[in-house]
Amino acid sequence: MTPYSLRHHMDFRIDEAIAMLARTPHTLRTMLSGLPVAWTSATEGPDTWSPYDVVGHLIHGERADWIPRAQIVLAQGDDKRFTPYDRFAQFRESEGKSLGELLDEFERLRGDNLALLSEWQLSDMQLGLEGVHPAFGAVSLRQLLATWVAHDLGHIVQVARVMAKQYGDAVGPWKAYLSVLGGGV
Repeated sequence: MTPYSLRHHMDFRIDEAIAMLARTPHTLRTMLSGLPVAWTSATEGPDTWSPYDVVGHLIHGERADWIPRAQIVLAQGDDKRFTPYDRFAQFRESEGKSLGELLDEFERLRGDNLALLSEWQLSDMQLGLEGVHPAFGAVSLRQLLATWVAHDLGHIVQVARVMAKQYGDAVGPWKAYLSVLGGGV
């Protein structure tokens, strides 16, 4: 197997996770900055999120999810339960803010959180420590941090899909070939 072979599953590595997480703010800024509001406020229909909403959701996660939960795990106190996460907090927290302001805030918070995560210099033993998720029960710090990476990537895919669907009719017959629009490969 060459180093460039496709691996179906990777072992979690904190340095790789940090490298992935560091890219999300720039990726979203590149995708969204300077676009008309029609693109950044578009959704896939009722009860779905726009790219603007996704950025707000990621900001809330920076404040209330990943690092606060990691701190609970690392503290190994009497109560290792995570506070339930409000998946819709962005609707009130982002109110009145421009997308540019949200992108700036996300970049700042993510940078601060990754600096803290790096400072911790987590050992393999620490990554195996557990907290208690409200729905899943015992989860390790390693699982939490791997989920942070997959969560980011899922929302980048979501933003791209929502935007692609804005031209769902305009692409005409090519829709059959565009998986992002429900077609083939």
